[in-house]
Amino acid sequence: MPSRIEDYALIGDCETAALVDKKGCIDWLCWPDFSSEACFAALLGSCENGYWWIRPDDGEWTTTRCYRDHTLILETTFKHSGGTVRLIDFMPIRERFSDVVRIIEGVSGRVRMRMDLALRFDYGRTVPWVTRIANGVRAVAGPNLAMLHASVPVHGEDLKTVAEFEVKQGNRIWFTLTYGESHRDDPDPIDAAQALKDTEQFWTGWAGKLEYEGKYRNIVEHSLITLKAMTFRPTGGVVAAMTTSLPEFIGGVRNWDYRYCWLRDTTFTLLALTAGGYYDEAAAWQDWLLRALAGSPDQIQIMYGLRGERQLIEWESDWLPGYEGSRPVRIGNAAATQVQLDIYGEMLDCFFHAQQSMGRHAEQDFRILVLLLEHLQQIWPDPDEGIWETRGGRRQFTYSKMMAWVAFDRAVKLAEQLKYRAPVDKWKKIRDEIHQQVCAQGFNQKKGCFVQSYGSDQLDAALLLMPQVGFLPGTDPRVRATVEAIERELMPGGLVLRYDTSKVEDGLPPGEGVFIACSFWMVSSLKAIGRENDARKLFERLITLRNDVGLLSEEYDLKARRLVGNFPQAFSHIALVVAATDLERGEQVTGLSRDAGAGAVRG
Repeated sequence: MPSRIEDYALIGDCETAALVDKKGCIDWLCWPDFSSEACFAALLGSCENGYWWIRPDDGEWTTTRCYRDHTLILETTFKHSGGTVRLIDFMPIRERFSDVVRIIEGVSGRVRMRMDLALRFDYGRTVPWVTRIANGVRAVAGPNLAMLHASVPVHGEDLKTVAEFEVKQGNRIWFTLTYGESHRDDPDPIDAAQALKDTEQFWTGWAGKLEYEGKYRNIVEHSLITLKAMTFRPTGGVVAAMTTSLPEFIGGVRNWDYRYCWLRDTTFTLLALTAGGYYDEAAAWQDWLLRALAGSPDQIQIMYGLRGERQLIEWESDWLPGYEGSRPVRIGNAAATQVQLDIYGEMLDCFFHAQQSMGRHAEQDFRILVLLLEHLQQIWPDPDEGIWETRGGRRQFTYSKMMAWVAFDRAVKLAEQLKYRAPVDKWKKIRDEIHQQVCAQGFNQKKGCFVQSYGSDQLDAALLLMPQVGFLPGTDPRVRATVEAIERELMPGGLVLRYDTSKVEDGLPPGEGVFIACSFWMVSSLKAIGRENDARKLFERLITLRNDVGLLSEEYDLKARRLVGNFPQAFSHIALVVAATDLERGEQVTGLSRDAGAGAVRG
């Protein structure tokens, strides 16, 4: 049975990543990249689906763990009656091949250790053909190749590769696992000690560029390191999470594949990266967005693959039982074909923010935006599936209309600031029409606040972003009323639900945890309406939800007191960074762009 979600730590090479639990077991790794098929899939099943475990061979033992300062190098310390051993896990930043390196150091005494490697390609289904090589083994399954090299003897046992060895004070044992392609030459083994030095130098050098100097610097730094690890270095795309099908409710069916890049994350990602001073990564993310947008405006998707792939066909794995029995296990994501109007606002705001923070714009890029606006002009009055990708039919979602307003507002501002040729008067007219419609039809007079969709009486946490996008200022009584209504009705236990799944028909059975990113949005909304002390108290509580190595998933289960949903979740870490920056600067940079719109809370 896999460990609790919060018991996992992340290691990665900025192209893929592995999850290591507190016992020193790797239960998840997709090779060669984030969205590839997993070769260790015990996370969604059992040991039969692939894992790699290093631990003391007998007796009782306990562990503690941490990341080396300013790095993604994980150190797990085993305390055993015979002594103390440290396990160092990391993935070197990829040159040609992808490697997982595991180094065992003797700290004190003498401890017998065991290593079990069970490679299972094709999401835990395929047992590879394993042959001996000098100092290790070679495993092949179809196109996949993995080479294990070790400083101690290994042998086969029950369709696994195992090793038993002793570690005493001052000893260092190492294992390296390298991915290759079976039709090409075998990759050469790497020098584990040198790889450790190089990896530490990479991460400390990157972390040293952080420009944030506020109270929460260490927390912000680690969230940004996590975000960097989730960035696909060849293209600049940022995955929403490393995993698929970790449930939003244990035993439930809300299990989705998040190993793709969402357009919705564009502005949030830019804000987090530029707030930290990481302009190269922000620029690479914007370049990824431009490439993804290439094509006909009416074919824009809400998400794409790491390289901008459009085909993300959803299917279900019938051989994986799911995390703690949470089925189905989904591969791919059918939501890619949904219509979600809010993405236009987020994309336009991304370009606007890039211009404001980096002065990064070109008229040829603006021509792409003009085409997008021409398409949005035709479709903005239509219903859509909304920000939360509901599968219960299209509606007139208030947030979607608000973000359509953002799209036209930012287009006007870009055109006026850069003096580009554009139908600005027409855009202003549409912008004003949308604003009037949202205020008239998205506001429920009986409840006295904005609601999820026109004619509804249900709330939606996405409306917390209303002051952040500049649609209305935090001083507006309608905004205050909406924030406080969400606080009353969508904050069980003091944390924020996206919406009430028991009352909103979304095509799925009710039940999910509180949404961590929305809870960070509440921090900024409370500040926007003048409740800074409450905002800071909520932020302080939210950062306690991080696990022992500073990671957050998508949601939190208040009753079970545990993290749920895909892990680690980029949206949660991005929201943390932006909320922390907001609190420290004394001005709002949360959600979307500053100086965003007429009457914006940011001026």
